[in-house]
Amino acid sequence: MAYPPGGTFFDNAKRSFADVPLDEGKDNAISTTEFLDASESLTGLFDALGSMAFTPVKNDIMGNVTKIRNRQLESPLDSNTLQSLVRTELKTKKHTATEGLLWLTRGLDFTAQALRRNMDNQTEELSTSFRDAYGSTLKQHHSFLIKPIFSAAMSATPYRKDFYAKLGDDQQRVRKELETWLLALEKRVRVLNEFMARKESKW
Repeated sequence: MAYPPGGTFFDNAKRSFADVPLDEGKDNAISTTEFLDASESLTGLFDALGSMAFTPVKNDIMGNVTKIRNRQLESPLDSNTLQSLVRTELKTKKHTATEGLLWLTRGLDFTAQALRRNMDNQTEELSTSFRDAYGSTLKQHHSFLIKPIFSAAMSATPYRKDFYAKLGDDQQRVRKELETWLLALEKRVRVLNEFMARKESKW
């Protein structure tokens, strides 16, 4: 990826999680359209990881975004927020988008935990950060057929210095913008994990 001098990955991203509305006065309602845009933008980070091994991870996220977006297009008035979309879909005895949101949240949680580990441990290589994050998030939900595919991706990560260099040449700005983006992602993942654990979100 090429950016102008001083530019970063986040300049080209369609939307940051920091720009996804979250209404704390309405049970932390998260705006659907902006959240899906930010989730799509996140997959660009897997391109920066530079390995075809991450294609299944990227495709998993995009496939779940599509499931949620299809429900939004089918019932737009009921889908302004992710929580409303889930509640109204489950009333129809369907759960395609709800299940998609559950898996999307797991994928985002994995990404957030991996990057948080790596940001907080500045000598740790990405392979260790991603492997540990996988072990504490997605791995427990994956079948024995899927686990090797994702484990291969964890081992195919670049050296940390090469990854951060791909995000921009101004490393101070990269770290600042990544931290802002990551904090916003972590907050929205926490909200969704809590919501998806509720009885009302089960099918």
